Order: sequence, then structure tokens, then C-alpha cells
Amino acid sequence: MAVLDLAMQGFAVFGFILFFVLWLMHFMSIIYVRLHLHKKRSEAKQSFTQLAGVSLLKPLKGVDPNLISNLETFFTLDYPKYEILLCVQDTDDPAVDVCKKLLGKYPNVDARLFIGGKKVGINPKINNLMPGYEGAKYGLVWICDSGIRVKPDTLTDLTNHMTEKVGLVHGLPYVADRQGFAATLEQVYFGTSHPRSYISANVTGIKCVTGMSCLMRKDVLDQAGGLVAFAQYIAEDYFMAKAIADRGWKFSMATQVALQNSGSYSIGQFQSRMIRWTKLRINMLPGTVLEPVSECFLASLIIGWAAHHVFRWDMMVFFMCHCLAWFISDYIQLTGIQGAPLCFSKLDFAVAWFIRESMAVQIFLSALWDPTISWRTGRYRLRCGGTAEEILDV
Repeated sequence: MAVLDLAMQGFAVFGFILFFVLWLMHFMSIIYVRLHLHKKRSEAKQSFTQLAGVSLLKPLKGVDPNLISNLETFFTLDYPKYEILLCVQDTDDPAVDVCKKLLGKYPNVDARLFIGGKKVGINPKINNLMPGYEGAKYGLVWICDSGIRVKPDTLTDLTNHMTEKVGLVHGLPYVADRQGFAATLEQVYFGTSHPRSYISANVTGIKCVTGMSCLMRKDVLDQAGGLVAFAQYIAEDYFMAKAIADRGWKFSMATQVALQNSGSYSIGQFQSRMIRWTKLRINMLPGTVLEPVSECFLASLIIGWAAHHVFRWDMMVFFMCHCLAWFISDYIQLTGIQGAPLCFSKLDFAVAWFIRESMAVQIFLSALWDPTISWRTGRYRLRCGGTAEEILDV
């Protein structure tokens, strides 16, 4: 009985620690968004790299309804010195025709098309980018996914943050306004749960970076072995960031978000993407097994039980009140990241928020169930530490 009482007291302490940590993350994220995102930097802070040349590496695979409009935003960047390196793996990929159309439309833009890739490892994105990386002529490289769209001053915003001690500048992932409930679900996730962890990690010094839009120093990457050194990993962005940090360089987050605008999206695609990301985190960072307790419903149950055990408060009343407070803080954060009126109603937000929170534990359990992932056209078996091996059909 004494052991059981001690265990219950320990679990109650865990509940209160969880409460403190999670709400600290909420407040850090909301405050950071309000103070940092969508802010213009003063001209005095632009002197260091305002004329620094940038090589944009653009990995392309297939087409979707938004590909040409997304790509075109990079041809109209308001930046004095940059090149666009379009990388396509297969000669018969329809993305080749899209690239040629834009190259013909903007002959005065310094842009080249690389077809064929170079096999240096199991990561198809790295293989695709290799010829472009080897042909890059500037000291800053900007790796940016095909589904991203930018504003004319996006590159200026990125380079303004590349100060003397910074080796990597990244954008907070978010989603453009699109039609349909699947788009709303994705926008709610990237405006609530994801940025809460992403921002609080970076604010507290934990290097958390996604590779959707990253500006990096090429000489630092070359010191780490170049792109080839990261071809053995599926989550190359994590290990590239780690290599830069290990060499003493700091990170900075741009004031503009990395705006995802894929023309192909569905609830199933969103769920598969979340499962894949969770599998990668589990294999790279063992602490990911605690991730479910950072989600609203499970956290509210644990904290509610702790409040009941210590203060004899009604557990379900506390659960409902805690979920409501979480819901409100998520909405405040989402509107801050959006930086403009939302394209969906508060009711749409409530439904999407509830469904996303309800999916969280199921996504985590699905990730634990199967250690293999499907990405692009391949299937891979993950190993502890982040490496992987390709599963070849016999």
C-alpha cells in the first residue's frame, strides 16, 4: 500500500510538472509569434549580407495544380544576386516541362535545370539535389521544397537573419489558404500543435529545424562533407542542422513563414505525413516516446487526475476547463501565425481542432506499429539513430 501511495504521489507530481511545462510552451509560442513573426527588420540590420549571393536548390518530383504558380514566385523574387537550380530526377517527369516553360518566360533570371540526379545514398531528395549543389556558385545555399510559395521579399528576409554568427536560417512551417476541410485541418495543425513545439524548442536553445525552407552556409556544409554526408538519412534536414550546430554556428528563424501551398492534399495524405514524421522522430530521438503526453486530451486527463488526487477537484470538470483553455490559446496562436484574417470560420476551426487532437494518439501508435516508411517512390526501413535502408521489391 505504501508503494502504491508513493507511486500515486509521484504521478501527481509528474502531472503538475507537465502542466507547468506545457503552459510555458503555450505562452512562449504565443509571445514569440506576436513579437517576431511578420515583422520588418530595420535597414540598419541589412548591411552584412544584403548583397550576398544565394544559390536556390529546388528539388522537384511530379506536378500538382499549384506547382507552376509556386515556382513562379521564385522567379519574381526582389533580390539582387541569386540563382535558381531546378533539380529533377527523371527525364520523363512532367516537372521538366514546367521548368522549361518558366525558363523561357523569365530568360533574364539566372536559372538552370539539372536532370538525372546523382546516386550517393538512400535519400532521394539528396540524390536529386546533388548536381545542383555541385554546380552552385554562391556561398549561401537555400534548399526549398517544391510546394513552397514565397513573397518577393522572402529571400531578403532570410538573408537579413544570416548574421556573422548564424549558420542556418529557417522558416516556421505553415500552410497557405486553400479550399476544403483537409486544407483547414492541415492549417490548424501547422498553426497550433506544430509551432508550439517548434518555437518553444528554438527559444530554449533546442535545435529544431525542418528542411522545407533553409538558408545555409555552403562552406560549413562542405566542412561536414557536403550533401553526400547526409544521404544515408531520410531526415537529412535534422542531421544537416546538427552538423552546423556542432561546428559552433547559431540558428535564426525568419520573420516570414515557410508557406506550404501544395495543390494535392487530403485527410489521408495529412495522416500519412504525420505518421512518417513521427516514425522519424522516434528513431532519431528516443524521448519522442513521451510525445503523446504533450497532446491536449491525454495531458488534460493526466493533469486532471493530479488535481483530483491532491486538491480533490472534480476530475472531469477540470478536464473540460483545461481543454477549453487549450483550445482558446491555440486559436490565439493560430491567428498570430496567420497574420491576416482566417479563411475559415470559428466553427470550422473547432471541428478541425477536435479531429486533429483526436488523431494524435492514433498517429503515434501507428508510427510505433510499423518501422518502415514510404516516401516519394521508395520504401525504407528505419534504424535507430536515423539511418535507413531501402526496401527493394524482389
